[in-house]
Amino acid sequence: MQRYSRFLLLLLCLILIGECRKHKSRKKRWSSAETHKLGNPLSKKTVDGTKTRKVKTSHLLRIDDHDFTMRPAFAGPAVPVGVDVQVESLDSISEVDMDFTMTLYLRHYWKDERLAFPSSTNKSMTFDGRLVKKIWVPDVFFVHSKRSFIHDTTTDNIMLRVYPDGHVLYSLRVTVTAACNMDFSRFPLDSQTCTLELESYAYTDEDLMLYWKSGDESLSTDERISLSQFLIQKFHTTSRLAFYSSTGWYNRLYINFTLRRHIFFFLLQTYFPATLMVMLSWVSFWIDRRAVPARVSLGITTVLTMSTIITGVNASMPRVSYIKAVDIYLWVSFVFVFLSVLEYAAVNYLTTVRDGKDRKLREKAREQSHTLPCTCGMSHARTMMLDGTYSEADTNSLAGYTRASMTAEDTSEKQERMVVHLSLDNESTGTKKKGIRGFRIIQNTHAIDTYSRMIFPGAYILFNLIYWCVYC
Repeated sequence: MQRYSRFLLLLLCLILIGECRKHKSRKKRWSSAETHKLGNPLSKKTVDGTKTRKVKTSHLLRIDDHDFTMRPAFAGPAVPVGVDVQVESLDSISEVDMDFTMTLYLRHYWKDERLAFPSSTNKSMTFDGRLVKKIWVPDVFFVHSKRSFIHDTTTDNIMLRVYPDGHVLYSLRVTVTAACNMDFSRFPLDSQTCTLELESYAYTDEDLMLYWKSGDESLSTDERISLSQFLIQKFHTTSRLAFYSSTGWYNRLYINFTLRRHIFFFLLQTYFPATLMVMLSWVSFWIDRRAVPARVSLGITTVLTMSTIITGVNASMPRVSYIKAVDIYLWVSFVFVFLSVLEYAAVNYLTTVRDGKDRKLREKAREQSHTLPCTCGMSHARTMMLDGTYSEADTNSLAGYTRASMTAEDTSEKQERMVVHLSLDNESTGTKKKGIRGFRIIQNTHAIDTYSRMIFPGAYILFNLIYWCVYC
């Protein structure tokens, strides 16, 4: 029994010794692992930052500790909010709607001590639009804006940057369509000045003071900005107070830009066609006054073309109650074209009246010639007065008769003076025909046509000189 008890005691001692050794080895492995985790100064491995504990933004900026529905320094002095703008593009100018569309980067600068946070590196923190809904931001809006929106592709184009001392930069990319009061009295030789106005909607100048952060340098533009119909001359900034009778005084910022219209497009589409139509109407002064269809159709065509040009120009313009520069040019050109039609109407009327008088004189001469005695001894007695009204048939009927044959039967000297005695051969007859035709061609050009060839071009050239000197 004693041997058996000794054996059990020895076995128990061996077991205890083994357990002690295992415990020591486990302790060594645990201490080496802890040393590796905490960073051994002799080790070159870096700490895994993803496994460290992060601090929430709301806790760092203490958003839950303050009421951000109120402005900074509530019940104190006005909060200064600096503004600067970078114009990305000037998209369109509409004369019909009297507005313009602009895309810009709008930035606000202010200080909110409630957002100050401790930082050993003094670096700022940048956030997207989700934090904007939790803090106070200026309520700036565009005065006289028709449409505006913040770009949201691929996310809301909003940036918020907070500095350790509480300074805040708030930037957003926005496209706005605003009204522009345009004066078209000199159109298309005009210059337009449009304005984009910024103002706080709720806070008066006692609560919020808007100002341009860097003066005139607060406005920057892209050099590639260009428009098809306008030349951008300059951008500049101004500011002043705006008063509302029900709410008070507000700080208002202005972005002014001046545009000058390109004239070359309107020269090709309006001025040159109108001038050519006026010149085309002058062609009728060189057309025979008896060519009624040619001159009437030419006059009507030029009048209708001028009416089409005037209608096309006014269709692309607002219905203003004053006269534009292009209206003066087109309507004066229309009057010149219309006067050329009236000129032919006058020529045709005077020609008709004169022909009627000549016809009456010829009829009267024939009646007087029938009352004279005729002793020509011809089978067909013909008497004609020396007034140039004889016809070709009359001259042919007298051909072949000599003075002797005609005066042989007539012994009276008085009657010999009253009767026309002609002896015509074939050559003399041809000469008379040519003379008659030449006389008719000369008479076909009326005196009014002759004067119109000089008066119409001279008056139109004088009008153009006065017009371009006044509006250019």
